[in-house]
Amino acid sequence: MCQDGKDLYELIVSRRTVRRFKPRAVPREVLERIVDAGRLAPSAANMQPLAFVVVESREKRERIFPCLKWAAYIAPEGDPRPGQEPAAYVVTLVDTRVRDKMFEYDVGAAMENMILAAMGVGVGSCWLLSVDRDKVRDILSVPAEYRIDCVLALGYPDEEPTAEEMGGSCRYWKDADGRLHVPKRPFSSVVRFA
Repeated sequence: MCQDGKDLYELIVSRRTVRRFKPRAVPREVLERIVDAGRLAPSAANMQPLAFVVVESREKRERIFPCLKWAAYIAPEGDPRPGQEPAAYVVTLVDTRVRDKMFEYDVGAAMENMILAAMGVGVGSCWLLSVDRDKVRDILSVPAEYRIDCVLALGYPDEEPTAEEMGGSCRYWKDADGRLHVPKRPFSSVVRFA
C-alpha cells in the first residue's frame, strides 16, 4: 500500500502534475529514496547513462527557478506563486560517454519511477523539459560530458489538479477557483484489443 492506503494502480491513475507546493522541506532521506527509484529504472541494454543532481539548498533553488518554464497553456497563471516554489529539484543528466543517443527511454523510465516514488510518500512533482540548460549547467557546475535532459521539481502539494475526459482540446485549464483541470483521452479511443 502507498500513502493514504492507495494501491499502485490507484496511485498511477490519480497522478497529476503539481506546480504549487507548500513551503516545507522534503527530508534528505525521502529525496534519496526518490532518486534511488530513478537509478533503478529500466535501462536500454542496461547501459545506465543517467546521473542525477539533487538540488535542495535554498540558494541554488532560487537560482534555478528562473531557468524553468512551467505551464505554457496557462502561463503565467500556471507558474508557482511566491512561497509555493518547489522544495527540491532533481536534474537528470545523460553521460554522453556512455550513450549519446537513444537515451530518452531511460530518462522516461527513470522520471516516472521518481514521480511515482515521490507520490507514494505524499510528494508532488512537475517534470520540466523547458529548461535553460546553459544557465543550469553553470549554476551546478555540470561537466561538459553530461547532457542536461530535464528537471523534476519536488515538494508537498499545495494544489489538487484533476483529470477529466478530453473533449476537443488537450489544453489544461484552471477554473474560477484556481483548480487545474487536465483533459485525458478516453480509454476507448486509445486502446484496442486484438
